[in-house]
Amino acid sequence: MSQHPPQAVQAVAPQALKHALAQFATGVTIVTTCDSEGQQVGLTVNSFNAVSLTPPLVLWSIDKHSRSLQAFEHSQHFAVHILASDQQALALRFASRIDDRFAGMEIQTGLGGVPLLPGALATLQCRTHQRVAAGDHIILIGWVEHIEQAATLSPALGYHRSAFAAIG
Repeated sequence: MSQHPPQAVQAVAPQALKHALAQFATGVTIVTTCDSEGQQVGLTVNSFNAVSLTPPLVLWSIDKHSRSLQAFEHSQHFAVHILASDQQALALRFASRIDDRFAGMEIQTGLGGVPLLPGALATLQCRTHQRVAAGDHIILIGWVEHIEQAATLSPALGYHRSAFAAIG
């Protein structure tokens, strides 16, 4: 396989890449942690993926300009909540700019004090294993230390072509 760059490299416009990536269906998650003062932090994420089964590693990425970035850079734990299809309102809430996304919710506490949201299909509690700077994002790799799964399986919440969809 050749390692030579193409003769004519053209810059890919960010909007063109965003449009192309919208053709790829993803699952929808909410990732939570606590900041250095113990305040609950969470955001909607669709960049979640598995890395390895042995050891149990998962990853997700956060924009370097996200107001939640500092909390995830300093926290040693986070939780990934894989959302059910009936949790679209929750996904929108954690994607919004409201200050207290946890208001009125019955929150449990997980490893490292991270907030755990009710009703997820599965919740993966992770210890931060590695942070990798990549372009305009930071990739967070987590070592899964505990898993909780819903008693009944319902369709997952997906995202495709800039719209929510039920998967499964």
